[in-house]
Amino acid sequence: MRYTIFLFFISATFTRAQSTIDWSESYQLQFSDFQSSATQISGGNIYSLQSGSSTDFSFAMTNAEFMFTKNFNSKVNCRFKRGAASLVSPDSVSAIDLLNFSRFDFDLTELYARKFRKKLYEEKAAFSNISFFRPIYDEIDKEFSERRTMAGKQTDLGKNKEKLIELHQEVLKEIQTLSDFCKICKPPKKKK
Repeated sequence: MRYTIFLFFISATFTRAQSTIDWSESYQLQFSDFQSSATQISGGNIYSLQSGSSTDFSFAMTNAEFMFTKNFNSKVNCRFKRGAASLVSPDSVSAIDLLNFSRFDFDLTELYARKFRKKLYEEKAAFSNISFFRPIYDEIDKEFSERRTMAGKQTDLGKNKEKLIELHQEVLKEIQTLSDFCKICKPPKKKK
């Protein structure tokens, strides 16, 4: 028997293939990454952001592979979908605020991808049921959604620059504390 699982933290319907950016510590989002036709800077009074950041979890393996797999790091992706990302701003100053919030949001998404990887690693046992990840996913998704919403409120989607910098630094520190749970990392084995 083969298991195939595919899951999105942030779900959206895509009608065509999207150009994606995998999260990287060295990459910073640019205005050019917001490739949705809805993106507009100047000319109006609308202030809107559609984040292109998402986390997905997918794997396909046999029963035996699943039984002996503990590290799912490579199966959890944090990506920015350029074609799904839009930024609408009445002026360039507000556009920069939205861009900075998007950068924070992409890093926040990676943080919760790492939290998900860590929980999968800690809670997967040899005889775990295929659906062992579901309660983990639900818990992480709830925490992520609440934190993202609070950050949007606290920073007014980036207008409060000082608060955004503070929150962003917290997220970057948390990412570092979970360095063993990057996509290509192997968590250290527990000593017995």
